[in-house]
Amino acid sequence: MEILIKALQLILSLSVLVIIHEFGHFAAAKIFKTKVEKFYLFFNPGFSLFKFQYGETEYGIGWLPLGGYVKIAGMIDESMDKEQMAKDPEPWEFRSKPAWQRLIIMLGGVFMNVILAITIYITMMATAGEEYLPNSAVKYGIQVDSMGQRLGLQNGDKILTLDGQEIDDFSKIPGKLILDEVRNIQIDRHGEIIDIPVSAAFMGDVIASGKPGFIMPRVPIRIASVNKGSAAKDAGFQKGDWIQSINDQAIVFADQFQYFRDTVSGHIGSEVSVVVLRDDELVPISVSVPEEGLIGISVAGDLKHDFELKSRSYSLIEAIPAGFHKAISTIDNYLKQLKLLFNPEMKAYKSVGGFGTIANIFPADWDWLRFWSLTAFLSIMLAVLNILPIPALDGGHVMFLMYEIITRRAPSEKFLEYAQMVGMFLLLGLLIFANGNDIYKFFFK
Repeated sequence: MEILIKALQLILSLSVLVIIHEFGHFAAAKIFKTKVEKFYLFFNPGFSLFKFQYGETEYGIGWLPLGGYVKIAGMIDESMDKEQMAKDPEPWEFRSKPAWQRLIIMLGGVFMNVILAITIYITMMATAGEEYLPNSAVKYGIQVDSMGQRLGLQNGDKILTLDGQEIDDFSKIPGKLILDEVRNIQIDRHGEIIDIPVSAAFMGDVIASGKPGFIMPRVPIRIASVNKGSAAKDAGFQKGDWIQSINDQAIVFADQFQYFRDTVSGHIGSEVSVVVLRDDELVPISVSVPEEGLIGISVAGDLKHDFELKSRSYSLIEAIPAGFHKAISTIDNYLKQLKLLFNPEMKAYKSVGGFGTIANIFPADWDWLRFWSLTAFLSIMLAVLNILPIPALDGGHVMFLMYEIITRRAPSEKFLEYAQMVGMFLLLGLLIFANGNDIYKFFFK
């Protein structure tokens, strides 16, 4: 069920993005009276799932969910319609329009993707605002996994600065470490100020591991649920209890829970003594461990209960500049991610993923706020990738049009055909590499 929910969110999100992107090309073409022969969601090699004709354009849904397209008459695109290109140009064809009009048509998709992201961010901020965990509110310090320990961090450390800069929003720390190529983390460890050096090679290992969240806020072990008819239920455990110790060994935070679990499983057939904090009162509980070695509780951290979160609310007028700022910041961060691909020390190419990786960023439960937030991010990602100067992408067409505008000489149609084919092979290779990475990670990591 979890996989199905993620897949449905991915398909819906990509469908919205493709329709908006292609509408950008479609609308710009119509403005300049350029004929659009087809407007498709998904590709339709061989046949279409659904189609109808309205005016001069065929609208439809293809069976191959790898994107979508508009077929603009007189344009060398993925359709490679050489028969049409061999005929004399018609006034309503793309190739007959001035270079500046063709440039606007090609930028229409990217423009609409950015506008969509800005619109989503403005709407989210005006309706839901923002909620975040201030770094200053992480009162129990951080929790780190083996990667963090390898760097020299310890559970309970409090992060003060990254390269001398204080960070307000705790959730931005892992991203800044990677994208801003931070080289020094200043921490407070039991009152001692310590500088932790960060190497590019280490951050490369973090990226390659696929676990950038190696730094998390340290949270208390609170009981999230107690199973009916379980040993824990009979012993008197309650939801919300904060575990303090087991058999006189202090066990307070989530990173210590493995010891709690091992202690329980090691006392099958006997009792363990647990102390919990309930309503500011210490409550001792003795629980008999059954044969399966489980007492019937689940635990979880509770940020809203244990930390003072900050909220920002926006009026519609305030949300507009905030939405623009959020979109610009997202574009900047994504460009930094692309830059990392060309830094061999960072090994970012190992983290490149395909549809599986994208699907996994969606939550297992349907959350509309999270859905639209991720759709806005994917819209920015689609815009940035499409504007790259690679033939077969919008950016490739823009590159050749800029050449034409500057030199006043258009590349030959034969050259554009070959460039389109090369670009398609490059994109196919990237698609195979990215999804191959997903398959490798699934089976071997």
